[in-house]
Amino acid sequence: MIKLFFSNLRKQFLIIIIILIAFTFNVLANVSTDNSNDTIQIENVDTVQLSKFDEFNKKAENFFKVFPVPLISYSEEAGNVFGLAKFNAFKLNKTDTISSYSKISEVFTISTEGHINISVSTAFNFSQDKYMLLGYINYKKTPEYIFGIGNDVARDDIESITTERISFVNYFLRQLHSSLYLGVGVDLTNTFEVEKDSTSFLITDDVTGKDGGTTIGLGISMAWDSRDNRYNASNGSFVFLSYLYYPNWYGTGFDFQTWQFNVRKYFNPWHKHVIAVQMATNYAGGDVPYYELSKLGGEDRMRGYYKGALRDRVLVDAQVEYRMPVWNIFGLVGWVGTGRVAEKYQDLSLSGFWPSYGLGLRIKVDSESDINLRIDTGFGKNGISGFYINFSEAF
Repeated sequence: MIKLFFSNLRKQFLIIIIILIAFTFNVLANVSTDNSNDTIQIENVDTVQLSKFDEFNKKAENFFKVFPVPLISYSEEAGNVFGLAKFNAFKLNKTDTISSYSKISEVFTISTEGHINISVSTAFNFSQDKYMLLGYINYKKTPEYIFGIGNDVARDDIESITTERISFVNYFLRQLHSSLYLGVGVDLTNTFEVEKDSTSFLITDDVTGKDGGTTIGLGISMAWDSRDNRYNASNGSFVFLSYLYYPNWYGTGFDFQTWQFNVRKYFNPWHKHVIAVQMATNYAGGDVPYYELSKLGGEDRMRGYYKGALRDRVLVDAQVEYRMPVWNIFGLVGWVGTGRVAEKYQDLSLSGFWPSYGLGLRIKVDSESDINLRIDTGFGKNGISGFYINFSEAF
């Protein structure tokens, strides 16, 4: 297990090393000797170099505000992944000094295994933080790698099911008092072009949603948000609860509901060191299509697992992450987590939990709003691993 960990770590962090080398050469190229400053005393050299480094950082930040960042990663399921990512934090109204920063994040990726992902996510905060609009628009064409439905599955049973999917999800929340928000949510999703083998478990088990379909969900949401920074918190807490009902609008046979509950707490034990804790659960009840079941994994929770490899009606997971500064714009994180799926909450047992653990590098790309570029490599059971590059913290 230890050999496998370090073997995967070397593969995934090769990209990080390349990024750091390129970054270092760029810095050195910008820190050139100026003969006009020959009279500077030796004791001031470190100060001059730091100033030059900070000057380069500022130029890099301005670059990232305009141009996207190239993404290169690899996973056994997706193959080689190439793409671009863009993140901008800004004030909707420059005279509004109370509202938190808003953000727009765009991602485009394509892989050698046929994955295509185009996503735009937003978080708008306005009117002195009285209103929040959270949402995303996503198009995805991808072979989904599913172990099956349920928690007692094996990686050897993995099955590729190719789907195309368009989603539009938004939550609009109004501040009721201090950090408390209440609002409505909408989820419009169309899943189509479901390609599976004739021996697929979707067919043999006559799984709901095996041919795709359209789902429209409406519901309510509530949030408690006392974080000092919504994209890189060091203090405070965040609680999110949502309920969406998906009636049989178009005669698809789907009539179901989903619940989400997410709790995060942040501690600052000493200068710029952060301990972040998250616990979450999802539930889907009724005639739920398989692609709307609760899914374990992804780039934010249970990192290392391909999202949806394990799925069922119930999902519970938790993680603890330690975030520490290293030098200037660089930081490191490490986390451990665990989670599992089940058909009912009564079926949960301690013996069935899957582990998640990993390490990450942080590079500050926006000092004004304190936003990091995050590069994570996560590991799970039986050699499972994942590599992620994105903006802002995982939670």
